[in-house]
Amino acid sequence: MKNISKILLDIKAVALSPDEPFTWASGIKSPIYCDNRLILSYPEERKIVEDSLTNHIKEEYEDVEYIMGTATAGIPHAALIAERLNLPMGFVRSSKKDHGKQNKIEGKIVKGAKVVVIEDLFSTGGSSIDVAIALEEVGFEVLGIVSIFTYNLPEAHENFKKHNLKYSSLTNYEELTEYAKEINYIDDKQLNKLSKWRVNPNDSSWMSL
Repeated sequence: MKNISKILLDIKAVALSPDEPFTWASGIKSPIYCDNRLILSYPEERKIVEDSLTNHIKEEYEDVEYIMGTATAGIPHAALIAERLNLPMGFVRSSKKDHGKQNKIEGKIVKGAKVVVIEDLFSTGGSSIDVAIALEEVGFEVLGIVSIFTYNLPEAHENFKKHNLKYSSLTNYEELTEYAKEINYIDDKQLNKLSKWRVNPNDSSWMSL
């Protein structure tokens, strides 16, 4: 959805810097940085994003019975969507608590319930897949995982396919970078760098284009 790409760029939830790349925690040099938490600070834009997520779930996952968020970025979006759909909601931690009941899954466990997982961003898909596995292990039926944005990395497609998980996003890397070029946020050379990076983020040759 181009309107979602526009929102992400307008509120600076996504920043593009192909000439002075960011460094991810993994050490990868990246021409893009995404912080979808910023959406929460903009009421009008937030409403558009949450309405779009809700409508997407209604269309693609009509049998959904439960909404789960990924910790931490997916939690507020999951809560807003669950409210719109009048469905139960919970979230999944990246690891078990080290105290109390040591829960990894927060919320009522309903074996057989058909759940959609809400994520803010897909990179390699690893953390989202871990959440789906945790839910399936306790008896949930995972219909799919939905994110606001995806880098559309080949590695993510392979990982989701390997685990036979359905996944979808409101907008993606190609749509966003093409829109960025339309509004002169980037030029042709920078778009070429961005396109080369997406094919293989571990290959730093894109920086010398």
